Amino acid sequence: MSDKSSIEWTDATWNPVRGCTKISPGCKHCYAKTFAERFRGVPGHPYEQGFDLRLVPEKLNDPLKWKKSRKIFVNSMSDLFHPEVPDDFIVKVCEVMLQADWHTYQVLTKRPDRMASLLNSQLSFAAKREHIWWGTSVENRKHGVPRIAELRKARVAVRFLSIEPLLEDLGTLNLRNIHWMIVGGESGAGARPMQPEWVRSLERQCRQFDVPFFFKQWGGVRKSETGRALDGVTYDELPILNQIPVGSTGEHDGIRLSRS
Repeated sequence: MSDKSSIEWTDATWNPVRGCTKISPGCKHCYAKTFAERFRGVPGHPYEQGFDLRLVPEKLNDPLKWKKSRKIFVNSMSDLFHPEVPDDFIVKVCEVMLQADWHTYQVLTKRPDRMASLLNSQLSFAAKREHIWWGTSVENRKHGVPRIAELRKARVAVRFLSIEPLLEDLGTLNLRNIHWMIVGGESGAGARPMQPEWVRSLERQCRQFDVPFFFKQWGGVRKSETGRALDGVTYDELPILNQIPVGSTGEHDGIRLSRS
């Protein structure tokens, strides 16, 4: 767990699961795998086993140790809803998020079908809590866009999209009951380029649906040089939650915008 993160839209990371497997084109240049595999075989290192998936139960209670409120990206180095992560372990992760409820948790998956199924059953105790945001990754039309409909099936208070890396024009999206959008280009060696009009289209759609828009980066081989301004504007919007009535389906009237 890192109490400080360089990821622009969060404050900290928490990894009670480590490692993952690739399932779609967005995974091609996975930063987490690249990082983890550097340390494969290094005795005592957290990634001694590289990017092999494994549970890390000794990290479960870490959020309870942080007394200052933070936005916490859950499993930046894995996917909580990977098929090899047992249901009962996911329940334990959610129980900690409820106990340490002074934090905001950002749970991101490429497997929203499993996430929605569990949130509507074993995880229903955590689904409607406003301090837990549930998101899915969207990179292209074929693999990413269908995940939005799967995410919408989850009966939760807050849903978000991480459209990173954005690999093509996504066309017109259905953003009904989506409460936040992050957009970013791929970075690092071999980064696939992102076109400005693809980003502008998503920003316009967010305005139409009143969805907070966060532009993370243009990316590229040297992302520090390309920056994160879109047409001269830096977008750092976040969802700020008013009280959502019990039984809400997560409609937009429970959300207002924070614009920086």
